[in-house]
Amino acid sequence: MTVINDAVQKAGGFLQPLTAEMGKVVVGQTYLVERLIIGLLANGHVLLEGVPGLAKTLSVKSLAACLNVKFARLQFTPDMLPADVIGTQIYNPQSGGFTTRKGPIFANLVLADEINRAPAKVQSALLEAMQEKQVTIGYQTYKLEEPFLVLATQNPIEQEGTYPLPEAQVDRFMLKLKIGYPSREEERSILDLMAKTGTPPTTHSVVEAKQILDARKVINDIYVDDKVKDYIVDLVCATRDPAHYKINLQGLIQLGASPRATIALTLAGKAHAFLRGRGYVTPQDVKSIGMDVLRHRVAITYEAEAEEKTSETIIQKIFDELPVP
Repeated sequence: MTVINDAVQKAGGFLQPLTAEMGKVVVGQTYLVERLIIGLLANGHVLLEGVPGLAKTLSVKSLAACLNVKFARLQFTPDMLPADVIGTQIYNPQSGGFTTRKGPIFANLVLADEINRAPAKVQSALLEAMQEKQVTIGYQTYKLEEPFLVLATQNPIEQEGTYPLPEAQVDRFMLKLKIGYPSREEERSILDLMAKTGTPPTTHSVVEAKQILDARKVINDIYVDDKVKDYIVDLVCATRDPAHYKINLQGLIQLGASPRATIALTLAGKAHAFLRGRGYVTPQDVKSIGMDVLRHRVAITYEAEAEEKTSETIIQKIFDELPVP
């Protein structure tokens, strides 16, 4: 355990400079910044949801600027085509053959801005890249460089001109973050920092891609006790069959979390422990990150909606009533 703790301390040396550099531009939003770093460390895509103007795009762009990696931004619109995302084959009349033009998906960090503004076929163009870390154009399959991460933003679905993400794609996001308004003090700091004409504050590259990949190797070695593993499995199974765990959610859950949630909870729990400088996962790590992993993976019934319940209230009830090791 001492060896793992030492490895965590050594590999996590870049975290403090990274958060300090992002703090030059992003005021407050500690939860958002921490979860973005967890996604980066746990090799999991992140979906950010919130009303316009809450620094979702700014946070992702600032993170990309702090990392010495290739960054691409995709502004999703209703008239987009899948080729605008992954690329296409172009006919060359001189040679009589086709050449491949790679799309913006061929980057390390991809910002899919307002992802729910695009139709389902464009959203689905990301599926293969997100799951298999590869892209197929024509008959040719291309591997994507590591690290590869999709950070998507979306406005709440009630707004006009948006398309709900397909369930298969939502499940491929390790974390879904709900972004709220800043506090009054943070709002005042934002005013002082940003209410100027001209060039806004910028961040500089402080982390190399190799440091992230090395940190991921250390995270793989972080210790998870059998009791914590059982707790993770019980949490996920309780979303499918709450009655088995004596949790009264009769008729409220339409669809529970998938096995992908179990994997995501474990990896995110390890990354959360890594951020705290620990070489082992506690149940509190799982509870801290659990809502972000599960909120988009539990589908509720019409009865639950009629009772004004959300997936979050149901997951919170599971957290409250399931025994913690």
